[in-house]
Amino acid sequence: MTSKNTICLWYDGAALDAATFYARTFPDSTVGAVHRAPGDYPAGKQGDVLTVEFTVMGIPCLGLNGGPGVPHTHAFSFQVATDDQAETDRLWNAIIDHGGTANACGWCQDKWGLSWQITPRALTAAVTDRDPAAAKRAFEAMMTMTKIDIAAIEAARKG
Repeated sequence: MTSKNTICLWYDGAALDAATFYARTFPDSTVGAVHRAPGDYPAGKQGDVLTVEFTVMGIPCLGLNGGPGVPHTHAFSFQVATDDQAETDRLWNAIIDHGGTANACGWCQDKWGLSWQITPRALTAAVTDRDPAAAKRAFEAMMTMTKIDIAAIEAARKG
């Protein structure tokens, strides 16, 4: 690890699988060093994958195979800004189709329980519009969605 600050994500034995999926799915993402346990530990044995260094869209992460009992929550999520509906659909569908679950307002969880916000830039622009009525219409439209529909957001913004 060369970064001074790294996000450490806890997994129940699936850190390498998760890192590999993220590297395949998200641009500027890679799997780096895989470190094996030098001895037995509560969630594994000597030689098991203990940690995996990886990046998600340029953000340094460390996957720790810490074992069961420490689930991910919505209190932490990766927010991914997308440029168009095709990119939004591709990333959303990759997570959902790989065992993930849909949540409200552009949020979803991957099969390991990590939360993702797949957020089109058009949505951010709409809900922060200088016209409070336009922002409210876009916000109310978003509140009815799981995966964000950019055309519907833009239509709501325009009224």
